[in-house]
Amino acid sequence: MICKSTRLVTMAASLYIVVEGEDPGFDIFVNGQALARNEDALEHLASRLKVAPLLDFFSADENSMALLLEQGAGNPEWATNLPQPQWFDAGKGLATVEALIEFLSETPAALGSETDPVLLECMTTTGFLRKAKLFGLRWHVAVSWR
Repeated sequence: MICKSTRLVTMAASLYIVVEGEDPGFDIFVNGQALARNEDALEHLASRLKVAPLLDFFSADENSMALLLEQGAGNPEWATNLPQPQWFDAGKGLATVEALIEFLSETPAALGSETDPVLLECMTTTGFLRKAKLFGLRWHVAVSWR
């Protein structure tokens, strides 16, 4: 069953990882477009697998909001009233992404033609979260619109 995201489809969105601190010392780039396109389906899947959905790890900070404003998304007024960013334990995010990887690896038709791109982005995210956990760094998911 393929469910397209209704929240992140308006513009080309991507989910990306932000690690707390200036420079974690390792690359944290993930394309994140497949994760964004399939966010609703992944949320339902996470619920079935009894893990937190990826967007439960969402937070916005001044840098990500400035990027959104540069890209023409959002209102400059709400960027001035942001709460402090929330940071999450890498182990909890790792539990979510590893559960998704296991399910999608065993059920390749779960997301139709989107399974492989989502699986690749989940695997990339797992690498970052393992390093973040190893170094005791917290993280969150951010969203970029283009």
